[in-house]
This record gives sequence, structure tokens and C-alpha cells, in this order.
Amino acid sequence: MEITHLNPESLFSSPAFSQGVLVRGTHDTLYVGGQNGTDASGAIVEGGFAAQTEQALKNVLAVLAAAGADQTNVVRLAVYLAEGQSVEEGYAASGRVWGPHPTAITVLTVADLGRPEALVEIEAIAVIG
Repeated sequence: MEITHLNPESLFSSPAFSQGVLVRGTHDTLYVGGQNGTDASGAIVEGGFAAQTEQALKNVLAVLAAAGADQTNVVRLAVYLAEGQSVEEGYAASGRVWGPHPTAITVLTVADLGRPEALVEIEAIAVIG
């Protein structure tokens, strides 16, 4: 088994965590760490919940691409919404970026996220090969 930590250049890089972890074996498994709606500098994008959701999904796609995968490889998404955000608005934003790629999904409303200005965080698990 080989474990590779992924930090695509298009995402903020931190010494405290990896954006994704790829486990190579018979089938490779990719664990994408929780993605907020941040740009490459780590700043939260402007435009509110929908814009943050779109950017968080683009960040998930960037980690998938770094492992040679895309949304068709994703077997599970976990979406954490800050209290007061609209699930319907999140689904609409998702459709614009993610497209028609259904997967197992968990959506949770939480009191807040690690960053006070973050309104959404998205994790993914993908199987490759």
C-alpha cells in the first residue's frame, strides 16, 4: 500500500493538512479533505453561499484531477452547511459545477465551520481504477 498526500497548486497549501490523501492498492482510494469556498491564496470567495459552494466543489475537482480522477469516481460526498444556509441553493450551485453525477451524499447543518466566514465545507471519497 502506498499513501500520497495531494496539494494541487490551484489550492491553498498548509503545513497542517493535505487537501487529499490517495491510497494506492488493488483499487486506489482518494480521501478529499473538507474543502471550503477558498481561492488559491486561501481567501474565502466573494458572493455568499452559492459562490462558496461552487468554489468548494471546484476545489474537490482539483484534488480529484491531481489523482487522475473526476466526479465519476466519487462514491461519497459529505456536505456541511453553516446554520441558516439553504440546501436548495446548495443543490442549484452543485448542479452548475458538479453536473449530473449522483453519488451517496450526506448533508449536515452545523453551528459553524472552522473558519467563521465559511458557509460550506465538502469532503469526498473516490475510488480510482
